[in-house]
Amino acid sequence: MPQTTDRMQKLEAMLAKDAGDPFLLFAMGMEHKKLKQTAEAVDWFKRTLAKDPGYCVAYHQAALAYEDAGNIDLAKQTYREGIAVARQKGDYHAAEEMEAALSMIE
Repeated sequence: MPQTTDRMQKLEAMLAKDAGDPFLLFAMGMEHKKLKQTAEAVDWFKRTLAKDPGYCVAYHQAALAYEDAGNIDLAKQTYREGIAVARQKGDYHAAEEMEAALSMIE
């Protein structure tokens, strides 16, 4: 069973009341990412994107988690998906950040 934090327990309690809140889903992903629990982090980021496909930072953080785990191909794919979504919704700052991150691993 993965390690948990006090913050994770608080987030779980909030998610019990609102399981579809993208911010809470994303926050759980970040907590797992901090603990180097890549698979769990990515799962939470995917849940975030299932609820809100335009949550661009979830693409960025998922790609970073893949990078941390050494899965560069999935990181590249995730950055590209995030860049496309960010451009489509007009979030050029997010697109530029992911483009810069992608350029560092290509």
